Amino acid sequence: MKKKRYCQIIFGIIVTALLVGFDQLTKYLARTCLAGNRGMSVIPGVFELYYLENRGAAFGMLTNRQWLFAAVAVLMILALVYVYLRLPEDRHYHLLRMVCILIVSGAAGNMIDRIMNHYVTDFLYVALIHFPVFNIADCYVCVGAAAAVILLFTVYRSEEFRFLFPKFHAPQAGRHQE
Repeated sequence: MKKKRYCQIIFGIIVTALLVGFDQLTKYLARTCLAGNRGMSVIPGVFELYYLENRGAAFGMLTNRQWLFAAVAVLMILALVYVYLRLPEDRHYHLLRMVCILIVSGAAGNMIDRIMNHYVTDFLYVALIHFPVFNIADCYVCVGAAAAVILLFTVYRSEEFRFLFPKFHAPQAGRHQE
């Protein structure tokens, strides 16, 4: 394995571990400091810390289906690790590497909660717009997904992703490559 590829893999593992660790630390603090309390106003009427045990998906959908969420998280993590490992080494793909790291970190952080606690600890509440309570891992996933969409529409072209599935993009017999 080339040194540059090895460094990219080690970088991905370290940053993912740090992001998951930060997510788990904030959830631990929420469970120990906010559970059983009415919440804490950070910016009155705008932003609050409010403890919630979310046993569903986003916005409480599909309550008590932890096995389904864990399975989806594992599939998402595996797919993104595959993409991360297949990304070419050049700098052009650095942003996509970060997107993979963010989404994997968020999926892993919430999966850890689902496996260990049978719920996800949510504690961030934007009262100004009555947005559902969420957590740091949710931020990772949302920011990563939004960045992926923006990058895919503005920076990258579809032909730049042929490396993901090389068998499907092999030249056909009898056809000339251009």
